[in-house]
Amino acid sequence: MFNLRLILSLLILVALSSCAKSTFKGAIIGGTIGAGAGAILDSQAGNSGIATAVGAGTGALVGGLIGKSLDKQEEEQDQLAEQQKFQKIELNRQEREIEDIRRQQRYDDLYRRYQVN
Repeated sequence: MFNLRLILSLLILVALSSCAKSTFKGAIIGGTIGAGAGAILDSQAGNSGIATAVGAGTGALVGGLIGKSLDKQEEEQDQLAEQQKFQKIELNRQEREIEDIRRQQRYDDLYRRYQVN
């Protein structure tokens, strides 16, 4: 019965964390996996929940660190995407400017060619 409640609680925590940032989600998922592994070890060894607590704490810490790393990567990707957006805007501006210069040059060439002296 205890294991069934533990599993249901873990599933609910995972479902609730699905919309959270990676750090929080990693801590929740890591904690639940660690608690599950600790509960299994507790049932095998007959301890009074020490392995469950240690597993949950360790899992939450490791999961949080992994999630924090994922958040940092996501932030860097967002910054790169923003830079690419601005670079594309600048490239389009420069292309328009080059086309304007070419157009002006063609106009100047035609003007010189047909200029009445």
